[in-house]
Amino acid sequence: MTTQGIHTIDTGFVRPRFDAAYLVLEHGRGAFVDCGTNHAVPRMLAALDDAGLAPADVDWLILTHVHLDHAGGAGELIARLPNAKLVVHPRGAQHMIDPSKLWAGASAVYGEDVMESTYGRLRPVPAARVVEAPDGHVVDLAGRALHCLGTPGHAKHHLTVHDVRSNTCFTGDVFGLSYRDFDTASGPFILPTTSPVQFDPEALHASIRRLVALDPIAMHLTHYGRVENVPKLADDLHAQIDAMVAIAQAARDKPDRHAALVRALTDLYAARAAAHGWMQGRAALIALLGMDIELNAQGLGVWLDQQ
Repeated sequence: MTTQGIHTIDTGFVRPRFDAAYLVLEHGRGAFVDCGTNHAVPRMLAALDDAGLAPADVDWLILTHVHLDHAGGAGELIARLPNAKLVVHPRGAQHMIDPSKLWAGASAVYGEDVMESTYGRLRPVPAARVVEAPDGHVVDLAGRALHCLGTPGHAKHHLTVHDVRSNTCFTGDVFGLSYRDFDTASGPFILPTTSPVQFDPEALHASIRRLVALDPIAMHLTHYGRVENVPKLADDLHAQIDAMVAIAQAARDKPDRHAALVRALTDLYAARAAAHGWMQGRAALIALLGMDIELNAQGLGVWLDQQ
């Protein structure tokens, strides 16, 4: 799908229409926003070819944050883009220059073999090719302004890219998850994502309000694709963030806290999906959202422990 020079790229991570990256075109120059894992690099280069660009025509790879489903392939991709620089929040820059801590942390959870097969070995990005983007940094793509806005809540180092030309935002994970599998006559179904370690509900509320204040016509989500009716989706996110906090507080002292969180989150999303007109049932919902529910439960557990 292409709108106003914006191409949506399915990175192939997990399943179709699960993980997106984007290519923005302006006057024969290109910028990628996020890139998926190492396994996505051929898809990223194929998207360039489909758009009539060569790797040398790409000026920027902008990362919303350095979680591996968004940034794991950054080193391999940059190595194939001779003129591109990588743009990342200052808190994430060192992890791109030296990804050893990213690898070690994720490997401790998933194991080396799973990491190799799922993400591929992380390749460092040369420091000279990394541009730190604090809040307000503007990336110039052949005269097209891409504003980098600090939007914590999912991660402290998260940024959102506001494309002034199209008046749309590339939101990474801060504006939630909206898989096309859940679309109904009521439109997209959306839910927040906590991340396992840096969930901050108040910061997430504030970041969502900041993006809505831009009055964008659409959001480009990593998970997955372009969604419109932004104020309505923002209201859905705010309501669910509050519901998730209440679920976490209710589970705080339970001996089976994590299992209780998983059950309650599943109940929340199942009820909301049914109210949205999605009638495929709880088992189908778990098949599509099971990993996200597990990660959200982990994120709420870490948040409780930090209180």
